[in-house]
Amino acid sequence: MDVFANLATGFSVAVTPTNLLFCLIGCLLGTLIGVLPGIGPIATIAMLLPITYGLDPLAALIMLAGIYYGAQYGGSTTAILVNLPGETSSVITCIEGYKMARNGRAGAALTVAALGSFFAGCVGTIVVAMFAPLLASFAVKFRSPEYFSLMLFGLVAAVVLAHGSVLKAIAMVIFGLLLGLVGTDTQAGIQRYTFGINELYDGIDFVPLAMGLFGIAELMANLDRKFEDRSQTQKVDSLWPTPKEARLAAPAVLRGTALGSLLGILPGGGAVLAAFASYTLEKKVSRSRANFGNGAIEGVAGPESANNAGAQTSFIPLLTLGIPSTPVMAVMVGAMMIQGIAPGTALISERPNLFWGMIASMWIGNAMLVIINLPLIGLWVSLLRVPYRLLFPCIVILCCVGAYAISSSSFIVMMMAGFAILGYVFGKLGCEGAPFLLGFVLGPLMEENLRRSMVLSFGDPMIFVQRPISLTLLLMSLGLVLMIVLPSFRKTRNVAFQE
Repeated sequence: MDVFANLATGFSVAVTPTNLLFCLIGCLLGTLIGVLPGIGPIATIAMLLPITYGLDPLAALIMLAGIYYGAQYGGSTTAILVNLPGETSSVITCIEGYKMARNGRAGAALTVAALGSFFAGCVGTIVVAMFAPLLASFAVKFRSPEYFSLMLFGLVAAVVLAHGSVLKAIAMVIFGLLLGLVGTDTQAGIQRYTFGINELYDGIDFVPLAMGLFGIAELMANLDRKFEDRSQTQKVDSLWPTPKEARLAAPAVLRGTALGSLLGILPGGGAVLAAFASYTLEKKVSRSRANFGNGAIEGVAGPESANNAGAQTSFIPLLTLGIPSTPVMAVMVGAMMIQGIAPGTALISERPNLFWGMIASMWIGNAMLVIINLPLIGLWVSLLRVPYRLLFPCIVILCCVGAYAISSSSFIVMMMAGFAILGYVFGKLGCEGAPFLLGFVLGPLMEENLRRSMVLSFGDPMIFVQRPISLTLLLMSLGLVLMIVLPSFRKTRNVAFQE
């Protein structure tokens, strides 16, 4: 009953005209960036962080969250119609969705993707509403040793789930940890790695780092690619699937929702991993395996449901433990800090209106996305005809204005440009940015909890193995490390990512 009472409180806050407006803005922007290539939710949220300074905290978080799960919806539209994934998690939808469009079933694919996403989003929100308070009550037992071990586990998991070379992922995590240490030591009050630059005394600002690394760097990488001619799009026929298609899609939606809800909670999981895992699962369990590669509707229903469920449940570690499980959640941590909000166990008890209002807005946002997505398909496809050479200068200008607005300092703009070049180099070297960003966000928190733990134990490191929860998390981290070392697991991991 407490859950229903809390949800009633959340809806009473979320349905105010202002919050509904910002939810709609977030959903529209999310769908737009899902449709347009080269702009992901990470870069968009980072670009919009400066304008959230003057907003109400709940309105700001509702809008930013709407951008995230709106991008999961929008990415499927162009993946199905023109074989062009607007968002990373929609890459897998291209395989079967575009084949369905070529077979004259574009409308059915779009409807199944939208309805499956809506169902999965609603279920994911229910999971957040039911399990987040339980996890928060369990997290009350966490002290600095447990938090340090949990963050270590999260970083190890991010390495295991990162694409490409494990060594490169480890290097990126360590590099992120080192950059997170730049600034003033809060305990000793001395400068570290600032090289006498006054602007670095408070550390490296998160906003220019995120905008440069994931925004402008992605634009630079896109300028190297040759985009296909997008003027010809598949014709959208009847939007309703046949009874046979509905029978095949329904179980896939259920499986994708369950898988996405689970993987979204795990560190390094989220929407992308959920979508790829769902497609692999559908290929193995489907009764019509021969259709895969030729337009199997299960290959659309499962991944689209999984990526939206994963997008919803990835909020659980952030809201309850204050630990970002994905790069998007790391950017959300930055947004919450800008608003003076400390994510973690105290959020539910100290700011229940914000916590439950945000959860209620997820239902509202999912309903809005279904309503606005199918009728606006023609508009989104028309936007695809805008040449990319006209899009990227506008995005660069917005990034520069947003960076300068943070502190009215040109140094921030130059810092953003430096991280853009760094991100471009990372891409050329095949280094993924996600482990770097998680290391940067978690580094200062890990250091703080490590030093607190050593103070509590008078310098005895055994405190981390003497506490049961901390020991369990360390053993889990060790298990992941051993899995990486095993040749059989490395081979399975590489095959899985290639698929």
